[in-house]
Amino acid sequence: MKRDYRKWQSPALDRDMELLVFGERGRPVVVFPTSMGRFYQWEDFGMIAHLERRIDEGLLQLWCVDSVDSESFYNKQVDGHARARRHLAYDRYVSDEVVPAIRRENDDPFLELLGASFGAFHAVALATRHPGIASRVVGLSGAYDAAKWLDGFREQDAYFANPLAFLPGLTDERVLRPLRETEFVIATGVDDPNVAGSRHVVATLQEKGVPATLHLWNGWAHDWPFWREMVDTFL
Repeated sequence: MKRDYRKWQSPALDRDMELLVFGERGRPVVVFPTSMGRFYQWEDFGMIAHLERRIDEGLLQLWCVDSVDSESFYNKQVDGHARARRHLAYDRYVSDEVVPAIRRENDDPFLELLGASFGAFHAVALATRHPGIASRVVGLSGAYDAAKWLDGFREQDAYFANPLAFLPGLTDERVLRPLRETEFVIATGVDDPNVAGSRHVVATLQEKGVPATLHLWNGWAHDWPFWREMVDTFL
């Protein structure tokens, strides 16, 4: 299996960003780590090894990105406005730097966004802020309402950093039409503390005519063994 380490100075974030690419061809998948996780997290927790056969067969190419959660939503040294602003810079890093890099190297038009826990939030947030950027989104055990990380801030940056804030008011067909070309697959445990948020994001997307489905696992299902099962089912 080809493993390629990348690093560059991100204009959006004004700092070095690292990522790992697994595989040479196949469907490109942007993989977001869990809360404050690193770009090597999916490798460390055995997910890459679990998917190795599919990667080697040229079915999948995984682009495992880093996070800046400790500088954005989890940074208690700054207010909610600054957290949201930093998250939106990260959003630009993925949309304006990582995705174009994928497009330059992989001619498969199908792009998938994948994440577990807070990584699921990032996958859904990116796809809803950039309609048409991805063909499919798979969110596993996610928390999708960013309000609790923004300390009540509701100004413009905080609003657009939170899918469950801006999606309900979205009526512009120029935005909704490309968004409806993306399939959203949301999976979580029935006892996951954020299951209500999963139901909410699916219902909100469905109300806008966006193809979105909710898949429930027994129990808590918020850990790597369950995410391996979910990946086998949906990826």
